[in-house]
Amino acid sequence: MENIDTKLREVAKRLLLEKKVDVIIGYEKGTLPMTATPCFVSTEAEADKLVFNDLCTQNLAKFVHDLITNHKNSQKRVKPEDRKKKIIGVVARGCTTRSLIIHLQERQYGRDEVYIIGVPCEGYVDRKNLAKSLQQAEILDGTIEGGQLKIKTAAGDKTVAFKDVIAPNCVVCRFNNPIISDIMIGSPAPAMNPDNEYSKINEFEKKSIEERWAYFTKEMEKCIRCNACRQACPSCYCPTCFVEQSQPQWVGIGEDKTDTQVFQCMRLYHMVGRCVDCGSCISVCPMGVDLRNYLKKIDKDCVELFGSRAGSSMEDMPPLGKYSEQDKEDFIFNP
Repeated sequence: MENIDTKLREVAKRLLLEKKVDVIIGYEKGTLPMTATPCFVSTEAEADKLVFNDLCTQNLAKFVHDLITNHKNSQKRVKPEDRKKKIIGVVARGCTTRSLIIHLQERQYGRDEVYIIGVPCEGYVDRKNLAKSLQQAEILDGTIEGGQLKIKTAAGDKTVAFKDVIAPNCVVCRFNNPIISDIMIGSPAPAMNPDNEYSKINEFEKKSIEERWAYFTKEMEKCIRCNACRQACPSCYCPTCFVEQSQPQWVGIGEDKTDTQVFQCMRLYHMVGRCVDCGSCISVCPMGVDLRNYLKKIDKDCVELFGSRAGSSMEDMPPLGKYSEQDKEDFIFNP
């Protein structure tokens, strides 16, 4: 990835120098060993900290939406003739571009307000899987070379195969290369294993309704309502979330079991045709709630019932955001 880092920094410097962007959202080396964290680059000097590797986890589309929205809100207090447009550059892999497409389809900002720096992706390290492989030992330092993670821990040196700690959503990724971009850095990444994308869901669908509900209640009992999943999700951008509304109050603010189930059910259904399986929600969940199982079930239904994949192209609108006289109406019935 060193070559990609070099090209990425060169491109970032040029874009800032030519004033094609006002800020670039990317990744930098984290403060903890073997981590990468989102960063905001607004000067040529800052561009030297940009990296892109197998440790870059977060979907940066979340920050694109937040920056543009905050800027537009600030411009409301400025005279119309003095208002300025802010152009955001973003380092984007496949799932990030899918989220950007959804934002554009939902008219959250214009295509001319975002400059997409496409990068190929071969998946990222799942921190929870890595910790399990290391038996929770503290990571002191490490490198990734030739598909191997060579890690120095408090319990000694260990080597872990990348394929054993890759995030589950990356294993079956169908779009690991950018779908749209203004400039592409690096060669396209090899295909992952999308044929097994719904293997777990196919097994889940074989369970009885009672078994499915038992699994749902078991998983949601873990939820502590920290809202980390909502905060990390690039498709969660409502100015006021339904869980924070008081008139009417849809959900209580405590940890009541029913309120937690309602919160998760409603948030999951808000993801219909909008989840790109980036894994941001499960990566930040401190309790390990299996949200992806339900998101993939909804995704599978969208593909089979409506032939739609979230953010797969600008022309493929989300099922709940379009209307067609040829829509199937098999789900409509007379009681």
